[in-house]
Amino acid sequence: MPKNFIKKYLPSPEKIKQQKLLKIFGSLLHDGNLWHLNRRSARGAFAVGLFFAWMPIPFQMVASAAVAIPMRVNLPISVALVWLTNPITMPVLFYISYLVGSVVLRTPLEPFAFEASWDWLVHSIHTIGKPFLAGCLLMGICSAIIGYFVIDWLWRLSVRKAQLGKKLKRKNQPPL
Repeated sequence: MPKNFIKKYLPSPEKIKQQKLLKIFGSLLHDGNLWHLNRRSARGAFAVGLFFAWMPIPFQMVASAAVAIPMRVNLPISVALVWLTNPITMPVLFYISYLVGSVVLRTPLEPFAFEASWDWLVHSIHTIGKPFLAGCLLMGICSAIIGYFVIDWLWRLSVRKAQLGKKLKRKNQPPL
C-alpha cells in the first residue's frame, strides 16, 4: 500500500531532473538509488524532506536534494515534501514554529504580521529571530524523526498485511 500510494503522487524522475535548480547536481542525479522506492529510501526521504520543509530558507528543494543525494534516499519524495511549506501553509506553520520557539526559549511573544519575503525575514530577525529559528529547527527535527518512524511503521504494516492476505489466499485455495 505505501509504495503504490507514494508512487501515485510522486513526480516522475524526468520531471525532477528538469528542475533548473537541481541541474547543479549534474550526473549525481543519475544514481539509480535516488529513484528507487523501498522502505529504507522512503523513510529517509521523509525525514530529509520534512526537516527542510520547516527551514525558513530560500531554495529548500536544493537543500533537500543536497542532503538526499549523499544519503542515497528517494530524491522525488525528499524534494516534494518541502512543498508542505508553500505560500498558503507557510504563515501558519512558521507561526507555530515561532510559538514553539518562544515556549522553549521562554521569551515573551512579540506582535508581528507575517510576509513571505526575504526582507521581512531579515527585518524580523532582531525581534522574533531567536524563537522563530529555534522553533523551526525543533519542528524540523521532530517532524523528521516522526516522519521516519511513521513511514517505517506503515511500510512494515503494509508488508505484513500483504503477507497475511497471501497466506489466507493460499489457505482458501482448494488442493490440486
